[in-house]
Amino acid sequence: MKKIFSIVIVLLAAVSVQAQNDAPYKSNPNIPAFSIQQGDSTWFSAAQLPKYDYTAIVYFSPTCGHCQIAAQDIVAHMDSLKNVFFVFVSYNPLNEIREFGEHYKLNVFPNVRMGRDPKYFVPSFYRVEATPYVAVYDKNHKLMDVFDPPHKPAMEASQLIELINKK
Repeated sequence: MKKIFSIVIVLLAAVSVQAQNDAPYKSNPNIPAFSIQQGDSTWFSAAQLPKYDYTAIVYFSPTCGHCQIAAQDIVAHMDSLKNVFFVFVSYNPLNEIREFGEHYKLNVFPNVRMGRDPKYFVPSFYRVEATPYVAVYDKNHKLMDVFDPPHKPAMEASQLIELINKK
């Protein structure tokens, strides 16, 4: 009886660990109900997303070198990405997020919003381990793909263009 009880405990522990490892986005393919504080201190939420063919949620850090390269790459290819609405989300202070947007000229595009996630909702929803983490959704707000470093290489604009041109 002790052996069976021990096996049950081990199995329950394994199931619990697996449940913790499964990010919520894997069981919910819809855009999450995020809310971010923008640089001007106003709030922007998933409910306010404008109608675009695609939405890309980009979890980043202003001090991340890969995030800086991704921002430059997105801006350089923005003519091909006009049908994508980008939501850049960070936990860093608002002034750093604002400076990042200004430095990389993301703040001049109508299809870009940037803000701080003070509740740490976005990285928890996706179980972000590294940045830049990008989740891409279609016009119906259904998940198409994630670029999840270190499990999948960081997204390049060419990959995003390829993904949206497949549809």
